Formats: sequence, structure tokens, C-alpha cells
Amino acid sequence: MGRIFETRKATMFARWDKMSKAFSRIGKEVTIAVKKGGPDVANNPALRRVMQNARAVNMPKDKIEAAIKKASGQGAADYEEILYEGYGPHGIAVLVECATDNPTRTVANVRAGFVHNGGNMATTGSVAFQFKRMGVFRLKPEGLDAESLELELIDFGLEEMGEGVGEKGDAQLIVRCAFNEFGNLQKALEDRKITPISAEHEYIPATMTELPEDQATAVLKMIDKLEQDDDVQKVYHNLG
Repeated sequence: MGRIFETRKATMFARWDKMSKAFSRIGKEVTIAVKKGGPDVANNPALRRVMQNARAVNMPKDKIEAAIKKASGQGAADYEEILYEGYGPHGIAVLVECATDNPTRTVANVRAGFVHNGGNMATTGSVAFQFKRMGVFRLKPEGLDAESLELELIDFGLEEMGEGVGEKGDAQLIVRCAFNEFGNLQKALEDRKITPISAEHEYIPATMTELPEDQATAVLKMIDKLEQDDDVQKVYHNLG
């Protein structure tokens, strides 16, 4: 088990309220999870995952419960999940994951985010092949025997496990599996009483691209602009 690579974060350019954005993203994920699997957390693994992530961003319990209740009622927003593809400045591959109730508005905003910041949108499938969709679990390493856990989880779909750091520089164990093995690995962790810091579906780039600092800055500025849009859930890229 070694150090696992992660793409560069754009937090240095954040000019908007990250907590508010995180709560909005989680709220949409709650709605999508409830509509697909119902409001019962015990019988809805997707909703359990979202609630773990809500706790990871310190979303208050009453807000989580309100989001579940709202998603269960009549008139709840019907979000469509859409993945847009494109290239940033200097050829950096970019995927933009959205949840929207108005695709026409969203595609226009995403296209503007690319074009006005030195990038361009691409056709479906022309960029996504450079990424692999995976389940990604972030664990607190304290109290865990990483080597033993790695061996145990191989039988439940584990593909990669390594050391990483959180946005605040805290040490983490990062566990990755194929997208279709997410449920198996989630249950394996639950059975071992291991509560992840977060559990996400992420697009992992097959290869990373290193750029000089000035060029990387231009890419991160574009990513920041895209992330500011209310319909954008996450932005993935292969900038190393």
C-alpha cells in the first residue's frame, strides 16, 4: 500500500460559500436517492451514503431530515443527472457532473464556463474514456490495520488502497473499487463497523497531466467558475 494520487484541488480560488454549496449538493443527492430508493435509510444504501457525506461537511441533522421529508413529498424537484465533457486550457480533460431540473439552462451555463475561460465543450464520449468511474471511500486511519484491511476488502471489490490527505491536510486512507462494486464494499465496511469520512462515486483519470504553475492556474480558474454554477455537483479533471 502506497500513496494514492489525487487531482489538484482548486480551493485556493474559491470565492463563494463552500459550505452553502456543499449543503445544496447534498440536498440534491438526498432527493435523487429518496426518489430511487425511498426515505428508509436502513433499506436505502444510496441514502446512507449521502447521509455519511452530509455529516462529513457538517450539515446539521435537522437540515438532512428536512431534505429527506421534502424529497418524499409531492412536488419534490425531479433532478436529471447529466455528465458534460470538455477540455480546459492547455488540453486538460474535464468532466462536469450536474443535477438539474432544467437541462437547457444547465448546458448553456456549462458551455459558457468552458468557452469564457479558455476551454471548450466536447461531444459525448470523447473525453469520458480517459476516466474510470469508481467508488471512493475515505477513512480515518486511526485504529485501523491498513494492511490487514486491504487484504480483507479485496474479496469485496477493492481495486486500490493508499494514503491520502483531506482538504485540511488530515491523513486519510483512500479505498477505491469499481463502480459496480460500490454496494459490496460499502456493506463490507459497515459489517466491520467502519464509518467512512465520505463515500462517493468519482471519475478517476487514467493518466495525469502536469503543467507549469501559470498554466495550471488558468485551468483551476476555469474549474472554479464551473463549480460555482448551482447545477454543477462536481468537476473532475486530469491536472496533476
